[in-house]
Amino acid sequence: MPSFAAQGDVASMAPGAAWLERDASGRQTMLAGILAEVSNEALQGDTLEDVLQRIVDCLARQLPVAIASIILLNESGTHFVEEVWSGDLDLDLPSGLPWPIGIGAAGRCVRCGKAQLIADVDRDPDYIAGHRAVRSEYLVPIRHRTRLHGVLNLESTREDFFRPEVCAVFDAVAVQIAGAIHLARVVRELEVANRHLRLLSMSDGLTGIANRRSFDEELVYAWRRHAQSRQPLSLLLVDVDHFKPLNDAAGHLRGDACLRAIAAQCLVAAPGATSMVARFGGDEFALLLPDCDGAAAHALAERLCRLIESHGLPHPHGAAVTVSIGVATLHAGDGEDAQRMIAAADRALYAAKAQGRNRVCATGDGDDAGDPGNHDATAAAPPCSGTDPLLR
Repeated sequence: MPSFAAQGDVASMAPGAAWLERDASGRQTMLAGILAEVSNEALQGDTLEDVLQRIVDCLARQLPVAIASIILLNESGTHFVEEVWSGDLDLDLPSGLPWPIGIGAAGRCVRCGKAQLIADVDRDPDYIAGHRAVRSEYLVPIRHRTRLHGVLNLESTREDFFRPEVCAVFDAVAVQIAGAIHLARVVRELEVANRHLRLLSMSDGLTGIANRRSFDEELVYAWRRHAQSRQPLSLLLVDVDHFKPLNDAAGHLRGDACLRAIAAQCLVAAPGATSMVARFGGDEFALLLPDCDGAAAHALAERLCRLIESHGLPHPHGAAVTVSIGVATLHAGDGEDAQRMIAAADRALYAAKAQGRNRVCATGDGDDAGDPGNHDATAAAPPCSGTDPLLR
């Protein structure tokens, strides 16, 4: 066995009383029942650790084994890294985990890849004494196809316990354990893969920021939350000025680089961890700002507008790339549609573009945000700096 140091009262060890009371036929029936119970336990646990604990508890409860343990290997199969055990002995691992497979009877089981029956622990060169009452040990590789997951370790205070029919049941139990471990690891890998796929499905492939689907979900969530808190919610819609002429003149690769750079600037400008930056459309970006009032949202939009122009992204028409920004700040109402926020920001953006681009326009609760064609609520706004590059 591995390097155990265990202490306990021999008189307290009385596992498997039912086993001792039965004849050969009764014990065979009992073994079949235990195998069925182990199969059932393998399906009951919520986690792999829970499943393995249920199995060793079942073995220690039903049979005269002082220790029933499952010792798991690392991915490379060089060290034991985890143990789940049950029994009447108080176990201690003074050297701690992990420990190499080069020591102990469990290590020999891994190295040989075969079950190890130790009928007399005093005569086995690899057995490391864990308790003076233990007289025999049986170790079974836990293998699924070609992968060795660990060892099923069973120790008894009886020299005559590990008969062929008993060992055959433990061999079958090891197969079930291997299946449970394999299934749990497959499920774990699928969960990781699904999280990765969901992350990909919610991210924009070009810029790496959130995509429209992710934004729509977050907007609905934020709208509902703000309907309860009654705090203001702000949205910035950012549109790249004259992006189509840039794409046509400089090519799509330059256009893509421009979008990535602007996405990065939006991330720099976004305040705190609760805000969201998303690609809203082809050359449009959205900044969703929870608990942000109109003045703060407008000031942030002005900074972003200047930041992007000062970044100096070249435009084929001889000027730096600029953006127009529409700002909407609303107090969400119960039963209202979150799309009202998009309509308000879109109307402000339309006004910013109509007034000459490279500027910020804002709208709020008092404006007719539901009518994209109504611009009375957005006062004329000065450009962030300079004028429209195509009008210079």
